[in-house]
Amino acid sequence: MRVEAVGICGSDLHWFEEGSVGGVPLTRPLSPGHELAGRTEDGRRVAVDPAIPCDECSLCREGHPNLCPSVRFAGYGEDDGALREWMAWPERCLFPLPDALSTVDGAMLEPLGVALHAVDLAHLRPGMTVGVFGCGPIGLLALQVARLAGATRLIATDLPTRPHRLDAARALGAEAVPADAGREASTILELTGGRGLDAAIEAAGENPAVDAAVDAVRPGARVVLAGIPAEDRISFRASPARRKGLSLVLSRRMKHTYPRAIRLAEDGHVELRELVTGRFRLEKAGEAFASASTRDGLKVVVEI
Repeated sequence: MRVEAVGICGSDLHWFEEGSVGGVPLTRPLSPGHELAGRTEDGRRVAVDPAIPCDECSLCREGHPNLCPSVRFAGYGEDDGALREWMAWPERCLFPLPDALSTVDGAMLEPLGVALHAVDLAHLRPGMTVGVFGCGPIGLLALQVARLAGATRLIATDLPTRPHRLDAARALGAEAVPADAGREASTILELTGGRGLDAAIEAAGENPAVDAAVDAVRPGARVVLAGIPAEDRISFRASPARRKGLSLVLSRRMKHTYPRAIRLAEDGHVELRELVTGRFRLEKAGEAFASASTRDGLKVVVEI
């Protein structure tokens, strides 16, 4: 397959900035990149699922390929990622792109799939008030998917030093609350009349965001932790979580989401293109990572 577009993900930035992801260090030179789309040798335009589960273990057979202990993943472990001109990948992981979607759109289907899976785990129902903590691309996509899942009120947070993310959340119909080391929960409680959020999705990868999510939800709510922290540890205050009887769910990549993601994007139900704020050629990949690491934009894409 000829690679044509690769998005830079937060986990790629962990490789770039820290040399590890989730406690797993780099042990060799690695080509990163797992948000990708391209063109097969026979001319088909495809989006690519970066995960190759074994399809044989009990977790795969039970419908949880994202939890496969033997999964291979582009840009992780022994498998180089998509920041190269050509790559071989199993055909079962390729999804034809409709004419309405560009290859850059195709690369955005992977983060959309992650957002879909996180919203699935939140068990949303029509009429809920949902909070998203962290408005990078995953958080902004989660806002859109939560609305499609029936949420009638959306509240989003991010750092005040990243006003463009708060503006993007507002443009998607959310009430934006600047993060304040976890203290933004009190503002959210005021906005909800003291009731709290019905569900929360944490997409920041920061412990203060986890604290804020725990404090801002109502008793009995679900909090989905989708962010990847720089240090391999997530913490939160136990007393409010225990008193509220919260369900904390950790999200692992995605599963069976590409067909839904393609339909949502093709039909215009989710906005992908406005999230792409930086485009670089492959020979400028170092500049692309440097740009993405500033967090001054939203999604940076390398076009090949």
